[in-house]
Amino acid sequence: MKLTASTIARLTLPPDRDDKIYFDDDLKGFGVRLRRGGKRSFVVQYAIGGKTRKIPLGSVTELDIGKARSTAKTLLAQVRLGGDPASEKAHARVRAGETFGALLRPFMLRQQIKLKPRSLVETQRHLDKLCRPLHSLPIAVPNRRTVAARLAAIAQANGPAAANRVRGSLGAFFTWAVMEGFRDDNPVTGTGRAIENGPRNRLLSDAELTLIWRGLADDRYGAIVKLLILTGLRRGEIGELRWSEIDVDAGLITLAPERTKNGRPHLVPMSAPVRALIEAQPRRADRERVFTDVLWNDAKVALDKRLAERNGAPLVHWVLHDLRRAFSTALHDKFGVPPHIVEVLLGHVGHQAGVSGVYNKSVYGAECERALDRWAAHVMALVTGETATAEVIRLQRTA
Repeated sequence: MKLTASTIARLTLPPDRDDKIYFDDDLKGFGVRLRRGGKRSFVVQYAIGGKTRKIPLGSVTELDIGKARSTAKTLLAQVRLGGDPASEKAHARVRAGETFGALLRPFMLRQQIKLKPRSLVETQRHLDKLCRPLHSLPIAVPNRRTVAARLAAIAQANGPAAANRVRGSLGAFFTWAVMEGFRDDNPVTGTGRAIENGPRNRLLSDAELTLIWRGLADDRYGAIVKLLILTGLRRGEIGELRWSEIDVDAGLITLAPERTKNGRPHLVPMSAPVRALIEAQPRRADRERVFTDVLWNDAKVALDKRLAERNGAPLVHWVLHDLRRAFSTALHDKFGVPPHIVEVLLGHVGHQAGVSGVYNKSVYGAECERALDRWAAHVMALVTGETATAEVIRLQRTA
């Protein structure tokens, strides 16, 4: 029987069968499958390696008989040439499910072992948020042009430094994809780095520090930024602060080596304002971290909006890391704190580098405590208005 529109319409399912395929006499392997309930669809059936394969082509009501026959001829020709279309189709479905977004989870699980907490958060943000337009693409699809275009868009919206950080995260992701067999190449290779304007040299003045402090909300983000100002620590070191790192009785914060950039323990004496800020944070037995669920980007945007309203104009572009520069510069210039003490407070390796570092293991606890107390007193005098200058008053006017 040759399958035509009229012969297909006359086909019936035997009473004792729930499923039957009627094959075409002219094209071996091409048929129509009838199922209990009335469903009829074109199929291609062939044998390979002792196993029978079936490929559904579509419903007879939706697919023209001529198109179905032509598709069947193509598939059966592939079989005669040694192909296995059913297996290839199944593999294609699997590959289609292996998208950029779907593979982020196993990649990030691997990165949890390799990266420090702050780096892990940044990598997640780079790939999950800034690379979201790539998520729906099968992992094999992005090429060098795709990656270059995404990096250019990030540079335009977030700046060249952000684009270069994302480029690093993308490179690590695609390197992993190559090692796991999802790709044969890394499309980040050969893309250019965005041109940055060199190291940041933004120095926040006392007036600007005052404006920032007074513009902070009474919430977790506000407490974090105040602690950054008072301690000179890095964003991740305060943002991921743990209760186990705080000794209130000793007045000391102790960061473990895995939590510091230089891989060394970092001891930070707590000034009175630091202690007050920490003790004001609610403590829960089921949470190790002092600050949780902080929406960093949203909070920074809201803060900048408040600063613009208070100042009558936006504060010239600044980032949280600029607070460390203000801290370091003030200790050197205003209070004459020796450079090696400032380096200890900043958690740099410098004071322990070279031969002297082999013998000098001092952490200068007393000197650090005095420096932090003097800095805290200076900051509190500024924000309470005790040393307000004309510049501070100008910056503090409301819109």
